[in-house]
Amino acid sequence: MPEFPDPESRNALAADCRRCPALVDSRECISWGNGSLDADLVVVGEAPGAGTPEADHWRGGNWTGMAYTARHSGRKIRNLFADLGYDPDECYFTNAVKCFPEGADGSNREPTGEERSNCRPYLEREIRDVEPRAVIATGKHATESLLATENRTLDGFLESVLEPVSLSDLDTTLVPVLHPSYQEVWVSRLDYTHESYLAAIEETLAEIEP
Repeated sequence: MPEFPDPESRNALAADCRRCPALVDSRECISWGNGSLDADLVVVGEAPGAGTPEADHWRGGNWTGMAYTARHSGRKIRNLFADLGYDPDECYFTNAVKCFPEGADGSNREPTGEERSNCRPYLEREIRDVEPRAVIATGKHATESLLATENRTLDGFLESVLEPVSLSDLDTTLVPVLHPSYQEVWVSRLDYTHESYLAAIEETLAEIEP
């Protein structure tokens, strides 16, 4: 099991944010990025889930106030980078949208374009503050949010996986990877094993200049 992040590493960029009324109503708290501001990688998810308030530690960003701290996706993505040899202080974890977007049934819904746009300045500021060698987008929606920083759109997510994209305005490189919740399903469909998928990520990152 990965080490739970230090609450002191929570990078709250504002005392409060009320740009998106629906998200203000649905969230328990704002799920800010966390990790070292000198990290080599910034790992970006879509948005926090509803979370598990009864859990001891891994309750999810909607309750902890820190991105990628859910029992499933949080531990999974942190384990992935640990398996790749990255220490916790070499990665900074955040979301494109910082608040839980609640759907009609109480589960996650896809954030609206306006919600992504409202939150994008926070994401851009995080990336500029950290100055990472690469930004890892976990899944389709995180990839779309990062491409939008340069007014670009995504034309087929699976074709984009592990295909580096220069983000010139942010002076870094985007690398899309599979979302941790669906990784097992798509790894085999993309003709990877778990081991070869890790090796492919490692090879892709090794080719990106500091």
